Amino acid sequence: MDIIVIGLIIHFFIAFFIANDLARYRLDDWLINILLSQLIPSRKNRLVAHITSLRLPYFSSQLTNWLLHDWESGLYNINQVLAYSLQLFAVTEAINRALAQTPPEQLLLRLSQLSSEHLEELRYTWEGNLESYSSIRFDTQYHAALYGFWKLHKINDYWGEEYREKGCLQEAIKAFYEVRYCLYGEEMFTLTQTLAAFLDADELVTIAMLQSPTIPPAPLLRHTTWEALDYLVSIIQDARTIQRSASPVSRSFALNQALQKLKTLSEKTNSLLQYPDIRIVQLIASSWEKSLLRVAEKLKENSITEHVRNPYIVGNPVEGKRFVGREDVMRQLEELWIIDHQLQSVVLYGHRRMGKTSILVNVANRLESQIQLAYVNLLRLGDSPQGVGEVLMAISDEISQAVKLPPPADADLLNLPYRTFERYLKQVEAKLEGGLIIALDEFEKIEDLIEAKKIPVDFMGFLRGLVQMSSKIAFAFAGLHTLEEMTTDYFQPFFASVIPIHVGFQERAATRQILANPGDDFPLDYTLEALDEIYALTHGQPYLVQLLGFQLVRRYNNFVFEQGRPRDSVFTVEDVEVVINEPGFFKQGRYYFTGVWGQAARSVEGQQAILRVLAPHTEGLSLDALAQSTNMNNADLQEALNTLKRHDVVEETQGSWRIIVELFRRWVLQQ
Repeated sequence: MDIIVIGLIIHFFIAFFIANDLARYRLDDWLINILLSQLIPSRKNRLVAHITSLRLPYFSSQLTNWLLHDWESGLYNINQVLAYSLQLFAVTEAINRALAQTPPEQLLLRLSQLSSEHLEELRYTWEGNLESYSSIRFDTQYHAALYGFWKLHKINDYWGEEYREKGCLQEAIKAFYEVRYCLYGEEMFTLTQTLAAFLDADELVTIAMLQSPTIPPAPLLRHTTWEALDYLVSIIQDARTIQRSASPVSRSFALNQALQKLKTLSEKTNSLLQYPDIRIVQLIASSWEKSLLRVAEKLKENSITEHVRNPYIVGNPVEGKRFVGREDVMRQLEELWIIDHQLQSVVLYGHRRMGKTSILVNVANRLESQIQLAYVNLLRLGDSPQGVGEVLMAISDEISQAVKLPPPADADLLNLPYRTFERYLKQVEAKLEGGLIIALDEFEKIEDLIEAKKIPVDFMGFLRGLVQMSSKIAFAFAGLHTLEEMTTDYFQPFFASVIPIHVGFQERAATRQILANPGDDFPLDYTLEALDEIYALTHGQPYLVQLLGFQLVRRYNNFVFEQGRPRDSVFTVEDVEVVINEPGFFKQGRYYFTGVWGQAARSVEGQQAILRVLAPHTEGLSLDALAQSTNMNNADLQEALNTLKRHDVVEETQGSWRIIVELFRRWVLQQ
């Protein structure tokens, strides 16, 4: 009896499990499908059971054949199978078989299609197979490429988990490195590297340091992603402006522009989030937006609410932090006055309003504390009706201020000028702990006074004696003339005792620095094109550079605060053109223009005639064309050209002579 009961129980459980399997796996459906597959020829499309999840015989092979015969049609069929049946394992096996037989030139394209929105369901089957790649070892290109695309998809699962997101990208980079030489392999390797670098940059300073990627040549597999990256690349340029610009307003403009680009990027990519790399782009955009919004909070208080104080100085010496450039001249003076420990007398010569005065005024800041500088502007002498005594009186007063030693009595200097001044200088020498430099600016005034017979010719001999009197006292003479032109009897012996230093035009970089950073907290800025345009117009002539900057700021204040009209705080080429075309611009710069023009009327004849002929020709004229237009013989023409060249008015380039400073050329054209 017990045996019968036990048997019944066993049969009951067997029946239960069979029934459960039938319900779970639908063995009946599976058996029907097998029967149908035997009745239908293999070349026909088979009917697929919709209910059973058991693997159907030969079905995976048929799916594989579909894929190998026509990949895109095969993908469509597989998509239908997944949508209307439970044959997930057969589909996975078929895909793996087909991709394993795919040639390298088609491998990444096919994998890319698998990872698109049409086969999103397949991604989960890949994950089950790919978990075995925890210790990455790529034995085939297929496995490496598959792992790379799978890792891109995994980022979506770790959305918001920064550590895992970056980890997935690094794994994808390693995988795509293995298939760099396949078609699209280099593109995917570069793309994942770029995405990783962009995702890693989450602060303004690191965003600004990013380099633009080199896009591989067409055809491109992910052209949509590259188009999205173009927005991020342009934002990098904005970040550099925000990071490096000294102008708060310019930074605000670039910041607003970058935030708008991020908004546009988000709108354009919202419909493409089924692509994993587009999701990464949006993740980068979100990170960058947070960084830029933090910067925006700091810039909220920086706005221009009142007239901008004009930092540019027209005509007067530029001092302190505003004195930029001239490192070559300042270095020479340091060598002569500091390093050698024996003061040397020098003459600074060059073009009118080239900055010689600014050099003399600012060199004092670089001297050792025991070396004093007495600056004398000889233009203040006027006509000097009292003669040489009045000249020495002016020099004595400035020396007194520098060394704190009372100057000689005026009567003594007027009655016995040379002897009185020499005695005073010896008293100064005795008091000096270090040295004294006597800077005589606008030195051509001495020549004017000699020619006007206000002071005697022997004054130059007296100065030469002073230059050679002591190693503790040196002179710095600044003027327009070069040593070659000072050939008269009273100048030539004198300049044999001093060292000449030429002061030429400012370099392009120094010109940019003068304009863009004229002082602390300057709220305005320039485009690079505007800075280049100003240099092209001035050739770095300091007076004209300052004049243009001054007029631009003046125009901005008038436009915004006088007229109440809004405008951008960044000066453009158009702003520069408006300023120089204003009726009063050349009148405001007349001190420079008339000075150069007047100098061209001295010494050698024909200089002004040459300038009039050259003015209409921006590219210049040949020597023959100049001779024909001026009716000058070759000897006189060459002498006049050489003089203008020494004065930094004209230059010769590839056989053509042209006016160096464009604004001066335009001024001459108007005369």
